[in-house]
Amino acid sequence: MDVILYENPSTQDEIAEKLGLTRRYVTKLLQPLVKRGVVRRAYIIDLKKFDEFSDMFQDGITSKEHAGTYLIKDMLKDMAKHVCKQFDLAFEAVANSKPQMANEALKQDYITNNMLEKIRSSVDTVISINPYSEFSKTMVFGEIGYDLERIGDHTGNIANFALKESYDVDAEMMEILNSMYKTSRKMVSQSMDAFLNEKLKLKDKVMDYEERIHELQRKAMNKIATQMAEDDMMDEDRSSYYITLSRVVKAFERIGDISIEIIDTAGEYYRNIPRTTTPERFRREMKR
Repeated sequence: MDVILYENPSTQDEIAEKLGLTRRYVTKLLQPLVKRGVVRRAYIIDLKKFDEFSDMFQDGITSKEHAGTYLIKDMLKDMAKHVCKQFDLAFEAVANSKPQMANEALKQDYITNNMLEKIRSSVDTVISINPYSEFSKTMVFGEIGYDLERIGDHTGNIANFALKESYDVDAEMMEILNSMYKTSRKMVSQSMDAFLNEKLKLKDKVMDYEERIHELQRKAMNKIATQMAEDDMMDEDRSSYYITLSRVVKAFERIGDISIEIIDTAGEYYRNIPRTTTPERFRREMKR
């Protein structure tokens, strides 16, 4: 289905080549889909008929979904896994002083960007060929993809710290960073679980993590300020180290904020709970 919908093959040979299967086996797979009208000749998917045929996907499809959105949600699931792997590599590079892992995390960002483009293209395709879709709901998938891409960008700041800074992070500061990493990582995983699987009850837990991440951020920034004040060897390189370390702390905070945006989007998608137009970081300042 992915190959037909997003890569527009014109022959069974093309489908077989893209999937790494024999043409004979592709024919066998296509027969029931063609017979039921799900796939038409020239290999076009009729998404309305696919909805009627999609009992095989029922465990993965939540309320208010159709086949096109199911396929894009599967792509978002893969993108979320990839971004979390990128996040893990970036932090491990900092925690264990492994520049090769930092380089790998930065390379992964190119894949993240490509995944976003595929999701955007898929959203456009579904909207153009499926007159039964709700336009605004389908567009949400592009927003979630963009949120994941932003998380990937912030992990890049963490990876760059491991590459460019020669000073070691002291044990107390590393403990704070480790707690920020674990907390923000949970926020990403649980906010995406809420969106992909309609688990809106996770919002309370994610909001608790948000309080934790900002408590850790204040602790980290106070620690950096104290270290700067006590540093007897403050030169340009040392000053750059503190500035870049502050950016790492900020990256964890922004990843947490984006996670809140994702879970707010889940509430709007499934329950029509309007999202605020005020970014999370501004809402937090107003609350204070």
